[in-house]
Amino acid sequence: MLHYPEMNARETSVAMAEKDGSGDFIDFDRILAMVRRQIWVVVIGIAVGMVIGAAYLMSAVPVYTASTDILIDKGQSKLVDELATASGVFQDEAEMLSQVELLKSRQIASAVVRELKLDENDAFLAGSPSPLRSIRVALSGVLSAIRPELAAEGVDETAARRDAAIDNLQANVDVARVGQTYVLRLTYTSPDAALSARIARAYGSAYLDDQLQAKYAATRRASTWLQDRIAELRQQSYDADLAVQQFRNDNGLLASGAGLVSQQELGEINSQLVAARAQTAEAKAQLDQIERLISDGRTDAVVNDALASSTINSLRNQYLEAARRESEITRKLGPDHVQAVRLKAEMREYERLIFGELRRIAESYRSTYSVSQERERSLEASLADIRAVNADDNTLQVRLRELERESEAYRSLYDDFLQRYQQTVQQQSFPITDARIITDPTVPENPSAPRKLLVMALFAGLGAAAGGAVSGLREYRERFFRVGSQVRSELDMEFLGFMPLVDAGEAKGGEPGPASRLWPGGALSTYVRRRPMSSFAETLRNIKVAADLNMPNIPSKVIGIVSCVPSEGKSSVAASLGNLLALQGARTLLIDGDIRNPGLTRSLDTKPERGLVEVIIDNADPDEALLWESSIPLAVLPTILKSRVSNTSDVLASAKMAQILAQFREKFEYVIVDLPPVGPVVDAKAFASRVDGFVFVVEWGRTSRQLVRSAMGNSPVFRNHSLGVVLNKADSKKMKFYRSYGSPEYYASRYESYYRN
Repeated sequence: MLHYPEMNARETSVAMAEKDGSGDFIDFDRILAMVRRQIWVVVIGIAVGMVIGAAYLMSAVPVYTASTDILIDKGQSKLVDELATASGVFQDEAEMLSQVELLKSRQIASAVVRELKLDENDAFLAGSPSPLRSIRVALSGVLSAIRPELAAEGVDETAARRDAAIDNLQANVDVARVGQTYVLRLTYTSPDAALSARIARAYGSAYLDDQLQAKYAATRRASTWLQDRIAELRQQSYDADLAVQQFRNDNGLLASGAGLVSQQELGEINSQLVAARAQTAEAKAQLDQIERLISDGRTDAVVNDALASSTINSLRNQYLEAARRESEITRKLGPDHVQAVRLKAEMREYERLIFGELRRIAESYRSTYSVSQERERSLEASLADIRAVNADDNTLQVRLRELERESEAYRSLYDDFLQRYQQTVQQQSFPITDARIITDPTVPENPSAPRKLLVMALFAGLGAAAGGAVSGLREYRERFFRVGSQVRSELDMEFLGFMPLVDAGEAKGGEPGPASRLWPGGALSTYVRRRPMSSFAETLRNIKVAADLNMPNIPSKVIGIVSCVPSEGKSSVAASLGNLLALQGARTLLIDGDIRNPGLTRSLDTKPERGLVEVIIDNADPDEALLWESSIPLAVLPTILKSRVSNTSDVLASAKMAQILAQFREKFEYVIVDLPPVGPVVDAKAFASRVDGFVFVVEWGRTSRQLVRSAMGNSPVFRNHSLGVVLNKADSKKMKFYRSYGSPEYYASRYESYYRN
C-alpha cells in the first residue's frame, strides 16, 4: 500500500516547480491536510479549555445585576433659565457622556454609601470572594501581623471603610447610554441580589438629589452674580445717559420731541422758502398779466382783483350801457348824431377811468411782487445760516449717536439682566430636575454572571486557539520527510518508496515461507518471505529494478545501504533486500560493513565465529566466514567484534577489501553491504569507491530534512552513485494526513488489491 512507481520526467518537472514555489497562492489542499494532521491537538486543547472552564464555573461565585433607567427629560428644561450655569438641555453626545461620568463619580457613590450605610456592612466591604481577593486579603493580613505599626499608623478606620465602600461601588457600577436616546441605563452587580436592587435604586435617588442640589446651587450663584452685575449695569447706564445730556448741553444740541431744534428750524425755513417762491411767482404772473392788459388797451379782459373791484365793475357796466345806447342811436340816427357823439365821448371817459383803476391795481401787484422777492431773499439768507449751523451739528451728532447707542446698550443689558434676575429668583423655588426614573430596579432572579454557556464557549474557544497555536507551531517545526515529493524537492534524488512500520505481531504473521537457518522465526529480515506480495516487499523490488535500470552492464552489483544517523533501520532494509533478491533466484551476498555497530550480525539467530574483520586483518578464508541459507541462494558475511578496531575506515578502504569484493563479484549477482551511517563516521565514505550504487534509508517522520540535505551536500559521492531514497518505518495510519490531491499517496487505496497476500 505504501509503494509507488518511479516518477517520470513530467512528474519530476512538477516536483521541481513545487520546489520553486510556483503553486497556487493559497494551497487549500495543504491547509486541509494540516487540519487533518493537527485536529486532535485542537480537540485536546478544546477539551482542556472546557475542563478549565468547568473548574472556573465550579469555583466562581454567582453575581446578580439590577438596573434602572434614567430619562434626561428635555421638556422640563424649558422651565429652567437659559443661563449656561443652570441649563438642563442636553444637546449632544458630549453632554450625555458627562452625565454618564457624573453617575460613575465618587460624589454619587459617596451619597449612596451614606444613604445605605454601606461602610457599616461588613459583607459588602468583603466584596466578591474571588481567589485573587482572598490572596490579597491574606497578604494584607500577613503584612499587618509582621508590621502592625504600619497598618495602624495614620489610618482613620471610619474614613478607610468609607473609601473601601466607595471603591467597591465604583468597581461594580456601570452606566451606558441607550442607543441615541436620552436614556441612561445604570446597572449594579453584586453577589447579593436584593442588595443590587437597593444600590441601583439608591443611585437613581442620589443622582436626582444631586441634580436638585446642583441646580439650586447654580441658581443661587447666578442670583448673587446677577445682583452684582445689575448694580454695575445700573451705574453704567446712568453714566451713559448723563454723558449724552452733558454732550448736548456743551454743544448746544437742543432737542425737542421731533429731534434737534436746528433741524426743526431748517425744515421750517425750507417750507417757508418754498411758499415764498410760489408767492413771488404768483405775484409776478399777476403783474405781467395786468401790464399786458393795460398795454393792449383791452377793456374786456379781467383779472382777479378787477373782478373784486366795485369801481371797475360799475364803470364797465356804465361803459357797456353807453355802448349799447350808442349802437342803437347810430343804427337809427347815424354815427354823427349828437347823441351818438356824446355817448362815444362817455365811453372814452369810462375806458380812461377803467384803465386808471387797472393801473392802480397793477401798482398793487408790483408792490406785492417786490415784497415777495424781498421775503424770498430773506428766507434764503436764513436758510444759508441754518445750514451752516446744521453742518456743525451733524458732525457733533456722530459722537452724540455713539453716546446714545452706548447708553441704549447699557439700558438694554440692564433691563435684560433685571428680568433674568427675577426669573432666577423664581427658579430657586422650583423643585424640578431634568431627569427622572423611568424604570425602577427589581430584585434579579437569575445570576448575570458567570454565564455558563458563554464561559464554556469562551474557554472552549481559548482551548481551540491554544490548540491551534500548538498545531501551528508543530506544523512550523515540521522538518521531517513525510511524502515522496519532499524527497524529490528537497534532495533532488529518486524516491524508491515507503517501508511501512511493522510491529512485532505483524512481523510474525503471514503465510509460511522458505525456512531460515540464519534468522529466528518472525524476524523482520524474513518478513518478505512470509508476505512476498506486501507493499514492504514491493518497495524492495523497486530497489532491485532501480539497480538493474541504472547499472545494466554490471553483472555483479555492489549496493551499499546507508543512512544519516543510527537506528533508522538500514540493517533491516539490507537484510530484507537480500532475502527478496534471493527469493527471486539471484545469488545474493549480505555483508555487514558496519564494523563499529554490526546490527545486521546481531539480528542473526546463530553466533558466527569468523567475520569480515578476520577475513581482512587475519587473512581468514572468505568462503569459510560466509553463513549460508539452506533454502535460498543467500549468504551472509558477518562482522564479529572480538576486540576494538580503531581504524575501521582503513579496513573498509584497504586493498584486501577490494580483493575480497572482486572474489565475491565472481560468485554473486548482488552484493548488499550494510554500511555505517554517513553522518557521524567516515567509514561509508571510505568504502564508497567500491560501491556501484547507494540506497539511502531515511526514517519516516524522525530524521530531519536539513540533516539529510547537509549529509548529501558534504558527500557528493553518495549523490552521484545514488539509486534513490527509501522512507523507512512509515506509519500507514498517519500517512493519510500528509497526502494531497493528485499526489501518489492520494491514490494509495487503489493499490491495495495489488498488495494482498
